[in-house]
Amino acid sequence: MIAYRQSGDSFIPARHQPALVLDYARSRELDERGDLVLRGTGLHGWQMPAADSALTPVQYLQLLSNVTRALDSPDTSFMLGQQMLPGHYGALSHALLQAQNLRQALQILSAGQARLCPLLTPRLREEGGMAVLYWTDSFGAPSQLPALVEMHMTAVTAMCRWLSGERLPWRYCINRSAPAHIEQHQVHLGSDLRFNCHLDAMLINPAWLDRPWPRGNGMAASVALHSAADEAGAEALAPALLTALYDYLLANIRLGPTLEGSAADFGISPATLKRHLARHGSHFQAELDQVRAHVAIQLFQMRGYDNEAVAQYLGFHDATNFRRSFKRWTGLTPSLLRDGLLSIPQLI
Repeated sequence: MIAYRQSGDSFIPARHQPALVLDYARSRELDERGDLVLRGTGLHGWQMPAADSALTPVQYLQLLSNVTRALDSPDTSFMLGQQMLPGHYGALSHALLQAQNLRQALQILSAGQARLCPLLTPRLREEGGMAVLYWTDSFGAPSQLPALVEMHMTAVTAMCRWLSGERLPWRYCINRSAPAHIEQHQVHLGSDLRFNCHLDAMLINPAWLDRPWPRGNGMAASVALHSAADEAGAEALAPALLTALYDYLLANIRLGPTLEGSAADFGISPATLKRHLARHGSHFQAELDQVRAHVAIQLFQMRGYDNEAVAQYLGFHDATNFRRSFKRWTGLTPSLLRDGLLSIPQLI
């Protein structure tokens, strides 16, 4: 049976990221509009939340939405991201502060995802002359994904610049059309931006992964990670439903996963899995199509596969059926997407 969390489960410590968001809102003098900002969040007043209080993902998303709407400023998600990592989240934040290099920092971020970035799931792949950090939705927040991606990309960018002592040469691929004004993206991320990518990702030359950081201390980071595991306990390690399903589908993508087989492996009925996914604003076919699209993009870009090779990898009978499905997933034919990928220089 595969363990997972749902959007209505209370596990996000109110004193962590929600408190940071409140503090930023207060710095922008939003506390005078307390009822509006706190509505639907489960928070009662602007004082520091109790040590044992926790929000659900739905409540945390509501808080971010309330603050963003009240401020009505294009820099809100970026400014929140600037303060997000390493953060003040106990042993995990201490582990990030002691990371020896970029690879270890990203491993800590992934391992501590439930605390460090509870609403999105970071994933690191290294292949074909590039390292790719990409995010997937953890609890179903399609309308807020652009802001969440901006916040998390900014958080990783700012953290890496501080801990490494230099600005790392990230390239940014963003799964949305370019906004009318991209000044905030350029200020907080840099000029190497590409929109309409069908994947929210940061790319970098793998040589940067193991370059030593001046603040790094491997032993201290290891001790902090052990402390973080003790703090969290086994329950906190359960991933979000969408994360767990993505991981499951990715591991079984060549076997032709079905709703019935997936539900059985999760220890629930197909009808229950359908209901759970509906509460997260999704359905099984959409999740399967997303994983297939991501795998296809990675095979095109990182391994140089052609249509026939990708079709065979994903279990399609022929390239024609694959092309038809791929256009349904992404709105593009494989050839158009490959042409776009070729405009992203290889990181060598």
